Amino acid sequence: MMLNISMMAMALTVSATLMLGCFLISKKSCMDREKSSPFECGFDPMSSPRKPFSIHFFLIGILFLVFDVEIAIILPMIILLKISSSWNWLLVMLTFMVVLIAGLYHEWNNGALKWMT
Repeated sequence: MMLNISMMAMALTVSATLMLGCFLISKKSCMDREKSSPFECGFDPMSSPRKPFSIHFFLIGILFLVFDVEIAIILPMIILLKISSSWNWLLVMLTFMVVLIAGLYHEWNNGALKWMT
């Protein structure tokens, strides 16, 4: 128990030291209108460089990434079926699938999966 506490304290100390060091030696940039504007052959830009994007498209992309990672987690479970007992494997898989389906139902219930609103 003491080893775990000392390892966590050491990890926090190292990370805090690195963050402080990066903050102290980082280059401070002053925001200038000319530096922050896009360069188009010496002319002023024709339109705004920051075009709005669809938040709904972003949420669908994030949802896709979440399910993609979950598929990557499920695939090694096939190999674990040979190693572990079938009841433990079944319990872990059912728990994982229930959490997955509950999250999907929550997204569907909130209307995040409706493309045209």
